[in-house]
Amino acid sequence: MEETNKIATRESFGKALAELEDENIVVLDADLDTSTKTEYFKEKHSNRFFQMGIAEADMLGTAAGLATCGKIPFAATFAAFATGRCYDQIRTSIAYPRLNVKICGTHAGVTVGEDGATHQMLEDINLMRGLPNMTVISTSDDVQTRKLVKEIAKFDGPVYLRLSRQKTQVIYDENQEFEIGKALVAYGSEANIDVTIFSTGVTVLEAIRAAENLKVEGINVRVVDIHTIKPIDIEMIKKCSKDSKLLVSVEDHNIIGGLGSAIAEILTSNEEIMANDKYCKRLIRMGIKDTFGKSGKPESLMKYFKIDREAIEKCIKNSL
Repeated sequence: MEETNKIATRESFGKALAELEDENIVVLDADLDTSTKTEYFKEKHSNRFFQMGIAEADMLGTAAGLATCGKIPFAATFAAFATGRCYDQIRTSIAYPRLNVKICGTHAGVTVGEDGATHQMLEDINLMRGLPNMTVISTSDDVQTRKLVKEIAKFDGPVYLRLSRQKTQVIYDENQEFEIGKALVAYGSEANIDVTIFSTGVTVLEAIRAAENLKVEGINVRVVDIHTIKPIDIEMIKKCSKDSKLLVSVEDHNIIGGLGSAIAEILTSNEEIMANDKYCKRLIRMGIKDTFGKSGKPESLMKYFKIDREAIEKCIKNSL
């Protein structure tokens, strides 16, 4: 991974969207196409792009209507608006009838930075994964985002796609494949594991860098990228629980209801894990500790909220 090779996942989303050839795909935006990067689709397919203005609830309702007519709507706006302002429309008009609408929330998490607490959506995973029929995806880099946008377009059913604002390091090469519902090992060997870090979105790279530093100190760490938070990859969690001494989750999201909560639910409810003492059930959840965000540089905020590589390293060393 070259440190200079960085691109925002919202940028990757916009470019991948413009490349989709299915004539049934339509894109709706709430007056933010230059920020959400749906502008790329608008430039190429203007007849299938709908600028809905600052009326997010109307946008989601319209998306639901288009889905009933056989269209595949991608509705994009900031995550704070997409999931918070439109929760009722998503719940009643999209998730309940299981309509084929793709809700794309950009600018998620504290890494939105200087926009501050009102725009730093830290509850969206919680809100969306609590809805029956909803698939929840949080991507970590350019390659993963572009490939999963194409998978989402083929997937039948409502999807929430979580994207970040700032440019992030490219982690994967172009040969890597991604499947909805299947996590993957982003770093580490399959043997002699001390710790497994479950991560998603912008925290995947932080976890990899922490694992690299810990390896120098003789601590063998595996990093698992859980891009699909719902349905979560139960088999991957079982495998990691079986061969690790410690489990850690890290996310740019409230620790209540996010990735860590989803993993904890598996560890405390899966019959195979609960019945076997050989499985590790010790999980440390790293994330935003049930508080709102703050205004600041993304890197400073990750450090402040202790979800950066240094905090991950310190947590693991102290816990072991």
